Amino acid sequence: MREILLGYGLFAMFYVFTINSIYLTIMLFSFKRIFSIIKRKSYTNIEKLSDSKNVPPISILVPAYNEELTIEESLKSLLALNYPTYEVIVVNDGSSDDTINVLRKQFNLQYLPPSKKEGVIKTGNVKGIYYNPVYPNLYIIDKENGGKADSLNAGINHSNYPLISSIDADSLLEKDALIRIASMYMESPEETVGIGGNVRIANGCKIENGVVKNVRLPKKLLPMMQTVEYLRAFIGGRIGWSQMNGLIIVSGAFGVFRKDKVVEVGGYRGGYPGEDMNIIIKLHRHMLHHKLPYRIDFCPDAVCWTQAPDSFKILGSQRKRWGRGNLKNMIEEGIYMFMNPKYKIMGWLTLPYNILFETLSPFFKITGLLSIIGYTLLDMTAWPIIATFMLLNVLYGTLLGAGSLLLEEMAFNRYPRIRDFFKMLLYTILMFFGYRQLGILWRFLGQIDFFRKNNTWGTMTRTSFNEDSKSA
Repeated sequence: MREILLGYGLFAMFYVFTINSIYLTIMLFSFKRIFSIIKRKSYTNIEKLSDSKNVPPISILVPAYNEELTIEESLKSLLALNYPTYEVIVVNDGSSDDTINVLRKQFNLQYLPPSKKEGVIKTGNVKGIYYNPVYPNLYIIDKENGGKADSLNAGINHSNYPLISSIDADSLLEKDALIRIASMYMESPEETVGIGGNVRIANGCKIENGVVKNVRLPKKLLPMMQTVEYLRAFIGGRIGWSQMNGLIIVSGAFGVFRKDKVVEVGGYRGGYPGEDMNIIIKLHRHMLHHKLPYRIDFCPDAVCWTQAPDSFKILGSQRKRWGRGNLKNMIEEGIYMFMNPKYKIMGWLTLPYNILFETLSPFFKITGLLSIIGYTLLDMTAWPIIATFMLLNVLYGTLLGAGSLLLEEMAFNRYPRIRDFFKMLLYTILMFFGYRQLGILWRFLGQIDFFRKNNTWGTMTRTSFNEDSKSA
């Protein structure tokens, strides 16, 4: 037993060293690309593009389930975008609250019978469509409950434009977010099949008429933790992965896709969470299988603001849901492409990384903790060595977090106050003392839920954006 524990302890140290080294490599790729991003920002005339007829029209799809508190502000933000031609299609997915009536009252919408045309993707029953000519680019689809993926597919069926954008109903787009993504798409329209936007935490910000007027950090603990977590994931991670064309996910909160390619892969997969990861994996596989040149990119200066859970119950539900979705995607899609040379970066790097260091991470980290307990019970504990290892792990993680903050300051500077930088740096360190461990536990519990076939969405309680701004 002692030899087994000792061997496993050495393996755990090697595992942590390897994952941190991969994080550092991805961070270096992010730094490599950030200079081209800064250069593109300085040379792109966003105002001129906003009035150009050459910009491709976009259908914005907004799946909504029980969003009565946030949907009005979200739509105000979407209807005020600086974009030449677009439509907003809200899909009410059988909400049990007052979502549909809030929309009808606010926009004076009139009921229209559902269209008889056959949709390109099979979906749940559409009960009707709401429309008001005063808002010619706004449509509300009312359908039976079928889940987020089913709502997105219904929106695709009723969309009129070649590009689609998926937006969460509790999110706000900056006015130039869509045109910034379009400018990236127009650089290589034949090859670009998907582009992800940057997601930031709205808690604490001052919001008026669907617009973030004053960017401020959250005052509550959990939203603040998520602020630095998102910065590291999006700025420190996805910029680097996109540099290698190895993105495995475009956040469901904000992404743009070529509609024809989404239809070719059968649309969004329902039945389980993780539809945002699933559609990206399917697009990679489809393009690589047919040996077509393509890119799935990330636009960090196209910003979407979203509400972060501010209670342990709601955050835990979200992270367990993510854990279930990740595991199902790896079982259904990842294993098939794992280490398969036909799938290039996805097969050789992205999926092996995700399986070994994301999907299996809770198992290795929890068993690593149990091995430390075993060391103690068998009087094998060399506390100076363990303490040194843990300190190095915290320092390594802090270095990576600080790298993300530096990238943020270099290219975007959304938090201009000096004290904001140091506050984010402090929370980058504090994450290692409880928050990250909870995240591992929640992901592990989500995986258990998967094997128990527990597919409930979990607890999610909204507050209005205005209320959140006042409370902060």
